[in-house]
Amino acid sequence: MPSIDFDLRQLEIFCKVVEMKSFSKAADSVFLTQASVSERISNLERIIGARLLDRLGRQIVPTKAGELLYKHAIRLLDMKKTARQEIEGFLGLKQGELHIGGSTIPGEYILPKKIGLFREKYPFVSITLIVADTGEIENLVLNGDLELGVIGSRSSRENLLHYDLWKDELVLTIAADHNWSNKRSITLKELVEEPFILRESGSATLRIMDKYLKAAGLGGTNALNVIACLGTSTSVKEGIKSGLGVSILSKWALETEINAGILKTVKVKGLPAMKRTFYLIRDRRRIASPLCQAMLEFLRASPSSAS
Repeated sequence: MPSIDFDLRQLEIFCKVVEMKSFSKAADSVFLTQASVSERISNLERIIGARLLDRLGRQIVPTKAGELLYKHAIRLLDMKKTARQEIEGFLGLKQGELHIGGSTIPGEYILPKKIGLFREKYPFVSITLIVADTGEIENLVLNGDLELGVIGSRSSRENLLHYDLWKDELVLTIAADHNWSNKRSITLKELVEEPFILRESGSATLRIMDKYLKAAGLGGTNALNVIACLGTSTSVKEGIKSGLGVSILSKWALETEINAGILKTVKVKGLPAMKRTFYLIRDRRRIASPLCQAMLEFLRASPSSAS
């Protein structure tokens, strides 16, 4: 039996087909024609002596042999990327691309500033920031689409490494002209009766809020008088400003409006301070590139709480 051999370019094309579940999409991604991609996959299957991909309906999925090859291929491609970046770093080429993600609060209100400071140190580095809910950021990191993610609650997924980052507090937020604006605190009864704007399912803010409301003896967010569910903290703030209702938001998201006197915060008697930590995550199965490691260390050294 001849020995099995393949090159990294073949593995790169194979991985793109697996990840995109399509020959045509993979072809666009690697700048080849669909016919060329199909030919290279056929050659790879001939060299290995096994079928690597199956077509299920309109999707391409790996066979058992394909799954085994893919598992090792992503590691080899990560090693190639790391080797290239380490050599560039040794030669003084502080450049490259880094893809990171953030759930809504860190993605919209914290990471853009941190990225700006990072690029002052590494001006030739190109950084792509993806903002999505916590669950989606976890998926993108585990799929290899992002090297790092910052999320608002600790994940239970075993392949994710977690690093404590910044502290946060969720606070009851009202418009400056709300009828509670002259109060220092309100009761739980008042809270559950007031029209309330909720974050969308999948939000770490929603999960933390639900946990604290249950600890206070309420039925979690189900006890609230919910009149709207909105997808981002920005849209929730606009709803509060327009008089739609009140909500519970991160202090990181409120700095501008609080300083401008547009929004105010009110304490709730019987509800403990809703503290949480933002976590930096990465896939433990993948080798961290030098740029990934540099960003990881930079973020961990950054100030740890909202002002």
